[in-house]
Amino acid sequence: MHANKELLCTEKNKSYYYSDIDWQSARFANFLSNAGVKPGDRISVQVDKSPQALCLYLACLRGGFVFHPLNPAFQATELAYFLDNAEPAAIVCDSTKESIVRKIATAAGIERLYTLNATGQGSLIEQSESLSEDFLTVPRNKDDLAALLYSSGTTGFPKGVMLTHGNLLSNTEALVQSWEFTKDDRLLHALPIFHVHGLFVAIGCVLLSGANMHWIASYNLEQVIESLPECTVMMGVPSYYTRLLATDQFTADNCKHIRVFISGSAPLLKETFVQFENRTGHQILERYGMTETNMNTSNPLHGIRKAGTVGPPLPKVEARITNNNGDLLPTNEIGNLQIRGPNVFVGYWKMPEKTAEDFTEDGFFNTGDQGQIDDDGYVSIVGRTKDMVITGGLNVYPKEIELFIDDLAGVKESAVIGVPHPDFGEGVVAIVVREDGSTLDEYGIIQATKENLANYKVPKRVIFVDELLRNTMAKVQKNILRKTYQNLFS
Repeated sequence: MHANKELLCTEKNKSYYYSDIDWQSARFANFLSNAGVKPGDRISVQVDKSPQALCLYLACLRGGFVFHPLNPAFQATELAYFLDNAEPAAIVCDSTKESIVRKIATAAGIERLYTLNATGQGSLIEQSESLSEDFLTVPRNKDDLAALLYSSGTTGFPKGVMLTHGNLLSNTEALVQSWEFTKDDRLLHALPIFHVHGLFVAIGCVLLSGANMHWIASYNLEQVIESLPECTVMMGVPSYYTRLLATDQFTADNCKHIRVFISGSAPLLKETFVQFENRTGHQILERYGMTETNMNTSNPLHGIRKAGTVGPPLPKVEARITNNNGDLLPTNEIGNLQIRGPNVFVGYWKMPEKTAEDFTEDGFFNTGDQGQIDDDGYVSIVGRTKDMVITGGLNVYPKEIELFIDDLAGVKESAVIGVPHPDFGEGVVAIVVREDGSTLDEYGIIQATKENLANYKVPKRVIFVDELLRNTMAKVQKNILRKTYQNLFS
């Protein structure tokens, strides 16, 4: 339908038409099918953002394979868990990591390993380039799995979130309708594509509406400012907008063709909302979603956008607030936010008990967020029940980092918290109690985490204390720690 239309243009001004993406995704789908990958099999993908990586995602949808994206920052110990748990039929990684990934794959009994680099090179390209540009899409039902994304758990063990074709399609339809995407839109795409925001939300809206994208491999302030005048929509995490506001090069003139700025993946401060409007005349549209549900709510495209809220539920999505007994709370009262709709995932991979625990008998998902709904139906997220930090739009579960730090020689125990950070929203901070006689310092802990955990999980600061403050139930009082160090980065 849009074969002869540009789908994306890179920062190096290289254009890819819808037909180019269609043909390359067909070659990938043919290659994987010929290699013995079957519908329902997982394809684990740890590659940098590129047009070819987009083609691989689409190839999985076309072939009925389950797309399993992994953050390129994940280290060997993290990868070993994901690959062992997901049991993929094939792995695609950057060639610079091939030797490391191959060792992990061999230990997990995974034979198919291919490479794909950000430059569009690799064994996947080489071995598929002679194959047919036609592929008959494998029929899938709305309840068949389309993607498996991992969301770290409060116990330290990441949970595989099972998203179906129906989940992805219903959410994209709701967003295109609510944000009025059309074939005339041009999206500034500077988000990563291993994450719901950049993968399902941004790309889904473009493909379903026939729009196009200005494609930036990673967020670069100069490139964003340079590209804005040719775009109509920008999606980003709050730090994208605070960085724009931090430079005098960003003016209202840059935004003259933009019809909407959209923010998500982390809370947008009211101050940022107000400053952005004062600078540009645009009110940022904040929405709310999570890995398990894609998008749940959105401030309206037309109408009042309330700073500090994430708007009413999207079409076909229901939201409610309950107390700890599951009783429905009245308007404006704070409680547990629950969501129900066709966007909500079907369960956690290999975790039926955890799945049952997080759903109510009438099908609502317990988000783990504390919220309230006002008289106009606007939802506000006021806190988190789950022990989680959101830094730069990415979720960090402290328990995973605490388990690692506690295993380091010289550490007695630790507590990891998030405190306000001017750029990332929240900065990861480790509060550590050393063993008697230990000389372990801040640098040593940070370097150890850098070598074993993804970079966004690495503490930005390490604070040493004689003991962790606990309540009468012996639970670490993280609320007090957060208050104590709330100005650490200010």
